[in-house]
Amino acid sequence: MGEEDGPGLFHHKKQTLIDEISGKIINGDLLTKIHAAREIRSMIRNRNSSDKIRTKLAAAGVIQPLVLMLYSRNHDAREVSLLALLNLASRNERNKEQIVTCGAIPPLVELLKFQNTNTLRELATASILTLSTASPNKKTIIDSGVIPLLIQILSCGTVQGRVDSVTALHNLLTSQQPPLIPDAKAIPPLINLLKECKKSSKFAEKTTALIQIISQSEDGKSAITNTQDGILTLVETIEDGSLVSTEHAVTTLLTMCVSCRSKYRELILNEGAIPGLLRLTVYGSEEAQEKARTLLDLLRESSSEKRLSSSVLEKIVHDIASRVDGSEKTVETAKSLLQDMVQRSMEVGMSEIQIRASSSSSSSSS
Repeated sequence: MGEEDGPGLFHHKKQTLIDEISGKIINGDLLTKIHAAREIRSMIRNRNSSDKIRTKLAAAGVIQPLVLMLYSRNHDAREVSLLALLNLASRNERNKEQIVTCGAIPPLVELLKFQNTNTLRELATASILTLSTASPNKKTIIDSGVIPLLIQILSCGTVQGRVDSVTALHNLLTSQQPPLIPDAKAIPPLINLLKECKKSSKFAEKTTALIQIISQSEDGKSAITNTQDGILTLVETIEDGSLVSTEHAVTTLLTMCVSCRSKYRELILNEGAIPGLLRLTVYGSEEAQEKARTLLDLLRESSSEKRLSSSVLEKIVHDIASRVDGSEKTVETAKSLLQDMVQRSMEVGMSEIQIRASSSSSSSSS
């Protein structure tokens, strides 16, 4: 099938090969089907025109028999059919929808329950992730009962399996309005994953989005406080995260504090949240800035005489800046002043932590 054959003959031979493969996978015995599934994957991966190949293979009727192979008790049959379906679904919305329509979700859910083989479970997780990116598939996947199984993989799956599980959960849960709130058992592994990843990464954005959703339940809020470094990890995300992850993190802490200020205020303060929140009022997204101001007000003493709202603070800084540099440089100077205030607040916060640590050491030694 070289170029010297001419484009017409080349495409004819390619179509002939597709017809041969589809014939094998539709009519062949199990070993023939396994070989054909491997050919499908190889054909897609090795062609420059892989998008067209995906479409032509689907049109030739290979999807239904591949889905049926997922029910096989033969490990190889399941594995090669998963790989072939993943390749057919990649970057092809119509194929994703057809795979679900052909009944792939129930056997994929069963494969997620496998404890004795990480390979099949990891491939099934990747398949759920890929299929969940197509909007028409989301309800079918959610209704299948897959959410608890994806949460389970957060704790006991492979590294790739846990990453894919987070992304699949994010695809499914953020598509609902109001969002479906999963079991709070997801919080400990999500917090641990957030600890380990770069706070400004896309993965952190998805993880904090899931934590924010679960924090809307009372069990979710309790799980955050009961997980080691749960609140601290959110505070660190506010300090080091992207615009998206900082917004999710501050929303979570605000939700907790609003629900029961007396319960959560001290816990949040003890993790040194003030410097990061002050910085967020300057550098966060518009919504994050507003939520940071609200949370700062809730974290201050309840006495109105002692409380200076964030908006008043910013107005004072703005007024000072306008008198110092005039109206043209007001915004720039105000930001600079607020930066200094954040830095001073951080220094004071560190001093207080050191004092508390010293006092604690003295108490224990005595």
